[in-house]
Amino acid sequence: MSELLKIEGLTVTAEDKELLHGIDLSVGEGETHVLMGHNGAGKSTLGCAVMGSPEYSVTGGKIYFGGEDITEETADKRAGRGIFLSFQNPVEIPGITLSEFLRNALEQQTGKRIKLFEHKKNLSAAMSVLEMDSSYADRDLNVGFSGGEKKKAEILQLLMLKPRLAILDETDSGLDVDAVRTVSKGIEEYRKSVGGTLLIITHNAKILEELKVDRTHILSEGKVIREGDGQLAFDVLANGFEKYIGGVNDEKEN
Repeated sequence: MSELLKIEGLTVTAEDKELLHGIDLSVGEGETHVLMGHNGAGKSTLGCAVMGSPEYSVTGGKIYFGGEDITEETADKRAGRGIFLSFQNPVEIPGITLSEFLRNALEQQTGKRIKLFEHKKNLSAAMSVLEMDSSYADRDLNVGFSGGEKKKAEILQLLMLKPRLAILDETDSGLDVDAVRTVSKGIEEYRKSVGGTLLIITHNAKILEELKVDRTHILSEGKVIREGDGQLAFDVLANGFEKYIGGVNDEKEN
């Protein structure tokens, strides 16, 4: 399987503080990888760095996507290449509806005008997968949405934009069991319909149960300190992080 994302020796700082220290990570096309670690381990920082967030500065190393060096590219250019990042705490954007936001995003992505009828038809189909009330399409983006509704809106963007790489940052946090199940259904639909690549940052096994996890990466203090197959993610969730972090640095499993 061809390599889609390759990170080499990545060092990242924010406000003059180094947060990531020489990260190496590789994700193959169509694979599902899980990123785990304690709060503050650097998981979200890594996701934002791959997306090109201006809040973070790459001070060392390289990021390759589809074999091309994107280390210096802006976030909008990376989005155009097919990189998507869902947020832990999606922001509210008054003045633009969810439907308008998605239509604009798709037009920016494709460079083509999208007919309103076609857009509404595709949007309705995607919303039905997530069991979202159709009225949300005409509401201002995330304004007045509950936490669960905001997370569903993020997965709705995933289904509509169909990125090559989706980085899902704690999409399951704060969700009840039913909401996690619905979000998982949306992620599985993305995998089936697009065959896209996933990098999932999570603490919840439920969101992983319906997915075939290829690799697990554990971060601690801004470093990848353990890697393994998909089972490692479930082992961590069952046993906690200390078994894998305590006294074990830079150790990798096959």
